[in-house]
Amino acid sequence: MDTLVVFLIWAPPILFAITVHEFAHGWVANKLGDPTAKYAGRLTLNPLSHLDPIGTLMLFIVHLGWAKPVPVNPFNFKDPKRDMMWVSLAGPGSNILCALGCGIVIRFLNFFLAGADPKTSFLSIFFYMVAFGLVINVVLAIFNLLPIPPLDGSKILMGILPPEYEYQIAQLERFGPFLLIFLIMISWMLGINFFWIFISPFVSFFSILFAGVDLARFF
Repeated sequence: MDTLVVFLIWAPPILFAITVHEFAHGWVANKLGDPTAKYAGRLTLNPLSHLDPIGTLMLFIVHLGWAKPVPVNPFNFKDPKRDMMWVSLAGPGSNILCALGCGIVIRFLNFFLAGADPKTSFLSIFFYMVAFGLVINVVLAIFNLLPIPPLDGSKILMGILPPEYEYQIAQLERFGPFLLIFLIMISWMLGINFFWIFISPFVSFFSILFAGVDLARFF
């Protein structure tokens, strides 16, 4: 498939996935008493408000990346530790829900694709876009659940661990972003996607569960 066509097919699912992810963080934070994201203009489904140039570029290159973190002030929460955990879970959770929606659409489209020319049929192209949408949403959800700062998983872990371990996790926040970029670049340079090796079983599981087909084999 032509590179430009692939880009045009991938762009909407990627933008939608990261937008919903960040919106969910802000929406839950606002519901729990912190309007910081709302006042910062981040409680929106406009992807331009959430894009991080480098993180978005990495999503297109290696299918792993990030958006601009939604600002959250935990001091506005009644229970900062618990509520911050729920805010962090909201992003990956929203992506799993989007993956479920994509799976339902795929099952519906399967009734109309029998005998369609996969190279020219609009439905086939739309099917590929939705399939990639399911994959990228699962990838974003699982990737963000890794307990490496500043990913959501590190904040979820801090919400679960006893207070005496919070300091050690907090110290990792200085090195977490560099570790992530290092691992992504090493994977890209070596041609071995270590993250995909870890995430692909989850893509297989959720795509079979939601869509009835193992989409990890096609991406």
